Amino acid sequence: MRAIWITKPGGTEVLAVRESTDPQPDRGEVRITVRATGLNFAEVMARQGLYPDAPKPPCVVGYEVAGVVDALGAEVTGLEVGQRVLALVRFGGHADSVCAPVERVLPMPDGLSFTDGAALPVNYLTAYHMLFRVANLRRGARVLVHMAAGGVGIAVLQLCRTVPDIVTFGTASAAKHDVLREEGCTHPIDYRTEDYAARVRELTGGEGVDLVLDPLGGRDWKRGLRLLRPVGQLVAYGFANLSTGERRSIRRMAAQLTGVPVLTPFGMMDRNHTVSGVNLGHLWDRSDLLREELAALLDLWRQGAVKPRIDGVYPFAEAAAAHRRIGERRNIGKVVLVP
Repeated sequence: MRAIWITKPGGTEVLAVRESTDPQPDRGEVRITVRATGLNFAEVMARQGLYPDAPKPPCVVGYEVAGVVDALGAEVTGLEVGQRVLALVRFGGHADSVCAPVERVLPMPDGLSFTDGAALPVNYLTAYHMLFRVANLRRGARVLVHMAAGGVGIAVLQLCRTVPDIVTFGTASAAKHDVLREEGCTHPIDYRTEDYAARVRELTGGEGVDLVLDPLGGRDWKRGLRLLRPVGQLVAYGFANLSTGERRSIRRMAAQLTGVPVLTPFGMMDRNHTVSGVNLGHLWDRSDLLREELAALLDLWRQGAVKPRIDGVYPFAEAAAAHRRIGERRNIGKVVLVP
């Protein structure tokens, strides 16, 4: 088995492609020959030593794969050797072979490429879960999404198009605005040259928005709460503000952590606001929920309502370049790794 190892916390130089023994499927698992695997911001932060859920280095990360079943563990039903599948895995996905519990493996529809299949599970599940399970997105809502040109951001914009009259505000650098408009963003905002909060207030006549989707964290959570109109909701699903450059910065971490807002039930009642958190990596014991939502996403793909936008496909040997692409916020859509 070939895999991309994080040998220790640090810059992209700590990544290494190594050979090891092929994994063997346990009871209730299938082994998948991986044809493509997704790279997410969480895994970039894991390399930097900023992702608390990641296994201790040296380790192999990766939450999502697309490939072909090549072995079945005991008591596995419903899947066959040679079947094309996509799967959610609890790390280990950045390898050419991985085992996954059968309940987190779904057959791939005909016509769905391995590259697109690897781009669906984490980004689109996160977006779908936030919009339809947590926020119960309704017709006519106003939605602010940060990092709108990233994998989750693009997924959010596409899913918002499935609900009538949604107004979306997406923060991204100006060079990415044409893509945001193509994906249905009503109001792209260049966070580098203008105050996004002031711009949102201007565009909404001072009223604010109904939903803020925030993977930034720290001080941006506080700003997002101030942009909510009554009955508004903020969904926190990351802390990208902790990551800057190739390595972690203790000074930056401290500055961002001190900016986290203090919330109380009384305050939420007074303002009629809701704050929710989403971490897909902490939903492994709800395989029923993940499977249901992933099946719904595959139906939307069949209908043509969603389609992953692939920023780039990198062989394992170029994993460092893929990490830099995401870490420098240059990607538009999904970055995919292939063995």
